[in-house]
Amino acid sequence: MPHFHLESEWAPRIVCGVDEAGCGPWAGPVVAAAVIFNAADDAPRGLNDSKKLTPAKRDALFDAIMQQAAASGVGIATVEEIDRYNIWGATQLAMRRAVEALSITPNIALVDGKRIPKPFPCAVETLIGGDGISLSIAAASILAKVTRDRMMEAYAKEYPHYGFERHAGYGTAFHQQAIAQHGLCPIHRRSFKPIRAYAEQEAA
Repeated sequence: MPHFHLESEWAPRIVCGVDEAGCGPWAGPVVAAAVIFNAADDAPRGLNDSKKLTPAKRDALFDAIMQQAAASGVGIATVEEIDRYNIWGATQLAMRRAVEALSITPNIALVDGKRIPKPFPCAVETLIGGDGISLSIAAASILAKVTRDRMMEAYAKEYPHYGFERHAGYGTAFHQQAIAQHGLCPIHRRSFKPIRAYAEQEAA
């Protein structure tokens, strides 16, 4: 389970946890979040990697994090930015925006994964599987996941044929069938190889 050991090791310097949601889908933005807790006791009970939690549990923890964190921030990179800068470039942009959205300036960011985002507003320590290790990263993973899921649910109302509320833009069989039947919509990532292939078919 996630703990606060790493954050405590950096005290009294201010530490934020950073994570993203939405690198793999064929459609929609990539979303990152950053969270600062002053102490372990400030973190809601039950925090974990967002992928290991039910939607209802994520929603409940989202509200608790927003209330109990010393600071939180969300950053979004659009589909256009994903297509312009590639997915890693857009992810770095979303992470920077999340940290810059914090009301408190951190000294160091604990970032889930192994790649260091550059440039960045503070020092970075990367953690593979960090959302299962650090309370701050686990909280960030929940904020990013819930924010993105809600965005995709809103897009589902705008583009109802694709089932975005069901798969959040991932390349499921249902999603592929919907593209084959209805073509692409404006939030599909045309720089992604499967979507690029569909776009080339449409243009032929």
